[in-house]
Amino acid sequence: MSVLDEVLADLTTESDQLRAAVVAADAWDRDTPAAGWTVATQVAHLAWTDEAATLAANAHTPEGKEAWDEVVLGAIADPEGFVDTAAHELAALPPAELLGRWDTARAGLVAALRALPEGTKMPWFGPPMSATSMATARYMETWAHSLDVHDALGQRPEVSDRIRHVAHIGVRTRNFAYANNGLQPPGEEFRVELVAPGGATWTWGPEDAAQRVTGSAYDFCQLVTQRIHRNDTDLVAVGDDAETWLTIAQAFAGPAGGGREQRS
Repeated sequence: MSVLDEVLADLTTESDQLRAAVVAADAWDRDTPAAGWTVATQVAHLAWTDEAATLAANAHTPEGKEAWDEVVLGAIADPEGFVDTAAHELAALPPAELLGRWDTARAGLVAALRALPEGTKMPWFGPPMSATSMATARYMETWAHSLDVHDALGQRPEVSDRIRHVAHIGVRTRNFAYANNGLQPPGEEFRVELVAPGGATWTWGPEDAAQRVTGSAYDFCQLVTQRIHRNDTDLVAVGDDAETWLTIAQAFAGPAGGGREQRS
């Protein structure tokens, strides 16, 4: 199995679990931790983003480029609100129709990523991506939004080693988080050591790095998707730069997010 196949399999599993939870609860209008977003809005956002990613994956063709350019023009016209607008519009659909839209979008995305010519980078709202990078990004966002939905439903989602995809992208986006907050990224590499849900230790960076981050992989993944406040994690930072990173970490494209309030 290729790396792309592995990521797509994990994305399918995560999406299917979220879909099952949403259908079982039948609580589409329930508020989630994201201000102004209900369960329906969360699902609608995932459907819209999967549709947009499919268009981006097909942008190497003349017809696909035209469709993708329309998405880009919409983003340019309303850079602060186009994502919310799209989510709220789709969320107004009847639940069965919204689920069907998401099912079609997920299947289309998987097919488009598998069909992307080897070596081709697809455009996105950040740097261009390979098929594997996009699949990883879609996993990250699906997992993050599933946390919001499960929180709204009063449930605890499954915690699995699939979150390594989120941890990996969280480490890789370190410099982006600095730049996105108007800060100069450090020139040196950090050492990151995270304990996976299954008990293994995942590592990135040189063993002798002065700047270090250690702790739970689950807490780290929640932090880089801004689903938890820094002070509510078990993460330990050694070095001022490492601590700064943990206060601004952001694994997703777009403006710097506001994060979550510290639990009282």
